[in-house]
Amino acid sequence: MTEKSLNDLFYDTLKDIYFAERQVVKALPKMARAAQSADLKKAFEKHRDETEGQIERLQQVFELIGKRAQGKTCEAIQGILAEGEEIMDEFKGTKALDAGLISSAQAVEHYEIARYGTLKAWAERLGHAEAAKLLDETLKQEAGTDEALTKLAEGAVNAAAQKKAA
Repeated sequence: MTEKSLNDLFYDTLKDIYFAERQVVKALPKMARAAQSADLKKAFEKHRDETEGQIERLQQVFELIGKRAQGKTCEAIQGILAEGEEIMDEFKGTKALDAGLISSAQAVEHYEIARYGTLKAWAERLGHAEAAKLLDETLKQEAGTDEALTKLAEGAVNAAAQKKAA
C-alpha cells in the first residue's frame, strides 16, 4: 500500500465535491418546480445559477493544482438528494412540502459548507493560496444560501406547514 498524503486527500475530496455539485445542479430545477412558494422557487433558481459558477470555480481549482477536473461518486450527496426526492413524493400537494424542500436543501448546504471549509483549510496548508480564495468564495456563497433558506423557513414557510388544510 502506498503512503497517502494530505495532497492526495485534497484531490480526492475535490473530486467528491465536484461530483456533488454536478448532482445538485441537476436536482435544483426539479426542486424549484416542486416548490409552492414563489420566493422558494426563486431561491432554488438563483442557487442553480450560483452552483454553475461553483462548478466553474472547482474546475479552476483543478487547473491550479495541475489535475484534470473529474468527479468521484459521492454517496453522501446521493443519499441527501434521495431523501429530498422522498419528501417531494410523500408531501406533494401539502402545506408541508416547502418546509421539507428547505430542510433537504439545507442538508445539502451543510454538507457543502463542511466540504468547502475543509478544502479551504487544506488548500492553505498545501500552499494553494489561489485555490483557497476560490474555495472560500464558494464557502461564503453556500453559507449565504443556507442563511437565506433559514429566513424563508422562519419567515412564512414553517408557519404555513403547521396549518392543516381546510
